[in-house]
Amino acid sequence: MTTTAPTPPAGVPDRIRHYIGGRFTDSVDGGTFDVLEPVGNTTYVTAASGQKADIDAAVAAARTAFEEGPWARALPRERSRVLHRIADLVESREDELAEMETFDSGLPISQSRGQARRAAENFRFFADLIVAQADDAYKVPGRQINYVNRKPIGVAGLITPWNTPFMLESWKLAPSIATGNSVVLKPAEFTPLSAQLWPGIFEEAGLPEGVFNLVNGFGESAGDALVKHPDVPLISFTGESRTGQIIFGNAAPYLKGLSMELGGKSPAVVFADADLDTAIDATIFGVFSLNGERCTAGSRILVQRPVYDEFVERYAAQASRVRVGLPHDPETEVGALVHPEHYEKVMSYVELGKSEGRLVAGGGRPEGFDEGNFVAPTVFADVPPTARIFREEIFGPVVAITPFDTDEEAVALANDTDYGLAAYIWTSDLRRAHTVAQAVESGMVWLNSNNVRDLRTPFGGVKASGLGHEGGYRSIDFYTDQQAVHINLGEVHNPVFGRDTSA
Repeated sequence: MTTTAPTPPAGVPDRIRHYIGGRFTDSVDGGTFDVLEPVGNTTYVTAASGQKADIDAAVAAARTAFEEGPWARALPRERSRVLHRIADLVESREDELAEMETFDSGLPISQSRGQARRAAENFRFFADLIVAQADDAYKVPGRQINYVNRKPIGVAGLITPWNTPFMLESWKLAPSIATGNSVVLKPAEFTPLSAQLWPGIFEEAGLPEGVFNLVNGFGESAGDALVKHPDVPLISFTGESRTGQIIFGNAAPYLKGLSMELGGKSPAVVFADADLDTAIDATIFGVFSLNGERCTAGSRILVQRPVYDEFVERYAAQASRVRVGLPHDPETEVGALVHPEHYEKVMSYVELGKSEGRLVAGGGRPEGFDEGNFVAPTVFADVPPTARIFREEIFGPVVAITPFDTDEEAVALANDTDYGLAAYIWTSDLRRAHTVAQAVESGMVWLNSNNVRDLRTPFGGVKASGLGHEGGYRSIDFYTDQQAVHINLGEVHNPVFGRDTSA
């Protein structure tokens, strides 16, 4: 069947523009780029293409707001009220946001609908945290008091990805703004649509002019200029590991603060004593939800040999029943990949996998979808740990299943990767669960659960999966300078040099 391009939802602007110093604006040089929708791969809007001059203007506006405006000096309670209003406004636009995200990114509408609630929760969480936080204080009775004073750093550069773009933008915007900084946001060029909602939300909530700035464009132009700008002391980036390496190198001469959540090739370890029904349901969802375009996807499933054959058979059958469909259909479970470039990348791994493992489900376009960026949920079994589909991040609805025998082999296979973002362990043995969790090289581990987030906990990875952590107080730490203040009580206790002893 031919998949015709969907009609843009209500609220899509005639063009996508930058937002600098409280005003929408075009690029200084007038440059634009085409934005595609992923079902028909047709251009539905043009976006301003940011260059160094646009980043310079945005940073200047943000710096002026930080140095001269009221936001950085506002009391935590005052900032908290604004953040709660932002959360209310985000929730009130849930339907509009879901339609935009689904149209722009190809995410199933059933999964886009939760993004507004999660984005609102990010703002509520940090609105409460900045009021409730207690900084360290240390006493030496009768002699000294030491305490920590936190200060906003200045202009935060935020570079966000194209998977669940609005929610992941909120994950960075909420703590950076809550702590008193001004920001320049550079959203992903594949999915710039929903970011156009932020200016209206922030204006209505009462965020002062210039605190939030938005520059659209490509990583090698707008993103590069933001990373290299001398008046941007910290960068928070989510994206692929190779881009993170480039950012690390470009930021080094300026000694910028960096927080980078990068790629992943996360293992899901299923032991023979696991509840197979639950483990299969969870690992199906863990790799095929969000079209497989998720950094924490458990895309390497390691299964203990006594249950391996049963697991593969049942997993393949269930994966074959996952419903691929048009993103706006409420029954769709896997929609269209975000962009034809990404579709070609994922399909190249599907073809490669046919020579590296045993194809047991999927393996190409789903039936009835001759056009657009649609990939059938694909499962390879008997995949050796040397295979590229075992080792490299695919970022699509493709999974590799590999057998193991012992706990030690499971840990070795789980750690046999350059990445270390997430891991999932399924077992009824509590001692084994904790022992394996501590041995796995990953920033986050879920035991008998699937990617349940607690915003108080650190989020981030090790090895090629990232640098630093955000979430809870880790976000407060990253977006503030910590100043130690020492107060002497009573007599000053210190050695004296050069005292006149002649008297």
